[in-house]
Amino acid sequence: MAAPATPAAPSGPASPAGPPARDLFAEGLLEFLSPAVRQLDTHVHAVRESQVELREHIDSLATELCRINEDQKVALDLDPYVKKLLNARRRVVLVNNILQNAQERLRRLNHNVARETARRKAMLEVSGSYPHGSPSK
Repeated sequence: MAAPATPAAPSGPASPAGPPARDLFAEGLLEFLSPAVRQLDTHVHAVRESQVELREHIDSLATELCRINEDQKVALDLDPYVKKLLNARRRVVLVNNILQNAQERLRRLNHNVARETARRKAMLEVSGSYPHGSPSK
């Protein structure tokens, strides 16, 4: 059995959930989330730099193991270790690519939210809701 339809709440300027309330909520939410987004972006950047450094160390170690293997008079089979290092390097590159894509999406999202917030502030100021700047001042 279908439940009876509930009437929708009015959403006009007189409604407490109308556009000005939503705009204030959106602005407050943006101000609340912006520091976390910036911190996350900083951490992602630091992890990416760390992974680049790790990849360089893995390359250096793999090269050194190959050189040692060639220079040894005794036959040591270092190929499995070199393969493990190269596999680890491949995984580091893969994770770095995933982080880079996530960071780019986060940057675009942050840009779009900031642009939309600025647009809404401008609309509110033009409409006279906030005649002397933003409500957070």
